[in-house]
Amino acid sequence: MTQRPDNTTPDNANPKRQRVPGVRPSGPGLTTNRALLLGGLALAAVLLFQSVRVVPAGFVGVGFNKLSGQLSTLQEGVHFVVPGIQQLNLYDARLQEVTLSNTARDGDEGAINARSKEGLGITAEVTVQYRIDRNQAAALHKQLGHDYQRTVIRPQVRSKVRDAIGQFGAAELISTERKQVEESVTKALREEFSRNNLMLDSVLLRELKIPDSVAKAIEEKQTAEQQVAVQKNRLQQAQISAQQAVVDAEGKAKAAVATARGEAEALSLRGKALRENPQLIQLTVAEKLSPGIQTVMLPADGNFLLNLQDLGRAANANGQNGNGAGQP
Repeated sequence: MTQRPDNTTPDNANPKRQRVPGVRPSGPGLTTNRALLLGGLALAAVLLFQSVRVVPAGFVGVGFNKLSGQLSTLQEGVHFVVPGIQQLNLYDARLQEVTLSNTARDGDEGAINARSKEGLGITAEVTVQYRIDRNQAAALHKQLGHDYQRTVIRPQVRSKVRDAIGQFGAAELISTERKQVEESVTKALREEFSRNNLMLDSVLLRELKIPDSVAKAIEEKQTAEQQVAVQKNRLQQAQISAQQAVVDAEGKAKAAVATARGEAEALSLRGKALRENPQLIQLTVAEKLSPGIQTVMLPADGNFLLNLQDLGRAANANGQNGNGAGQP
């Protein structure tokens, strides 16, 4: 019979070495596996977080694939990109403006110095409002990048404003052609912006300044021209009044001639009627006699008139003479 050495103990003598059913013993290998698992989960979370990109409202995104070199336009919302391979660039697609003024604010430039048609110095202050073309954001990113204000907008605004001002005289610029300058600049800039994937909204010509001496001379000239215009207006009014007087006189003369002609024609017709009808003479005379005169028109061949009063006086005289003769 073999005896167990004294320095050995049975397996069940040490409770720490007893195995529990269903539980795997812990050790260095198990700890390493858990660390790797947690690390993998953390890496996955970081990659997921970096792959989710948001394009804010009012912006447009341009995605760039570093492997293929392709560009894509991403509109507002959530997008997934591959970290380390795809890059997202944001562009502001809202209304923007560039101001060129003597009172320039941060980021603005000074006013535009130009020359008029006759070579006079003109200072122009301009504000240009624009947007980027959302659908062409990828092309804008490839051709110009984020610095398009410095490389395109400001130089083009200065150039087109100078060209427009050079087409007009100084007096026209500060009086009648200001609107025409805006329209000319707007047309030229719209074409230039369109070639660079930008959209022009408006051109605001804030102010046009000319030298004080020139402004004074122009003002005096305009005052003199206004005075001449007033005198011309008065002369025209006088001429109109004179012409009206002539027209009135001619009208009166024509009326008098017409009246005389009518009277002459009436007399001619009356004379003709009297010649053709002699009895009308007796009638006319009778009509002209006073109502107090008793006149009898006798239808005799001699065509004479009898005055009844004369006849009465003659009869009385004859009667008196007869009575006197019959007295003893």
